[in-house]
Amino acid sequence: MSQNKKRIIMIGASALMLVAITVFIIFFQNNSVEALSKYGSRGSEVTQIQTKLKRWGYYNGNIDGIYGSQTVEAVKYFQRKNGLTVDGIAGPATLKAMGIYTSSTSSTSSSSNSSDVNLLARLIYGEARGEPYTGQVAVGAVVMNRVKSSSFPNTIAGVIYQSGAFDVVKDGQINFTPDSNAKKAAQDAMNGWDPSYGAIYYFNPSTATNKWIWSRPMTVTIGSHRFCK
Repeated sequence: MSQNKKRIIMIGASALMLVAITVFIIFFQNNSVEALSKYGSRGSEVTQIQTKLKRWGYYNGNIDGIYGSQTVEAVKYFQRKNGLTVDGIAGPATLKAMGIYTSSTSSTSSSSNSSDVNLLARLIYGEARGEPYTGQVAVGAVVMNRVKSSSFPNTIAGVIYQSGAFDVVKDGQINFTPDSNAKKAAQDAMNGWDPSYGAIYYFNPSTATNKWIWSRPMTVTIGSHRFCK
């Protein structure tokens, strides 16, 4: 083989390697933005974050897909309220809590489903442990009914972490480890069992002080909870 041919082959190989490295860097950068939104980030994931936080009452700025100072403060507010590391960065744990699943938070639908079951079970355990099993499923069904309603966030995480929605999120009981009953009740609720008869609210009549909740049409009473629409 002549020296010229060898030189051409080496130049071609170098060019191919350079192209491969460039493609890898672009791919890595794009995926790192998706998995970690922070100050200065732009794009659809930032738009999702802003949309959810605004819907839940954490963010008052424009939904513009730009991760500015207002978005940072809103993310910090969400993190502070939900027991997360307060750094203003939407990393995997924060995105997961918001119900935003990316390649870093959940690579398959089955893992997303498992995460939803666990979160719903924690909500049920915090809100209804000690209640009849049907009542525990009914609490889970209320969450599922809210997911379906246009008046509430459209994910389980969104409903549960909506600002002011559930006392156990405020007092930290959402972080308790659920028992087997709560896990089973969560799965039953996600599978479509609705002993609440379409309720989107529930309360304990012996402790409720909110006059508005008493005005809601009742569907059923199970244990110490009254369910209503």
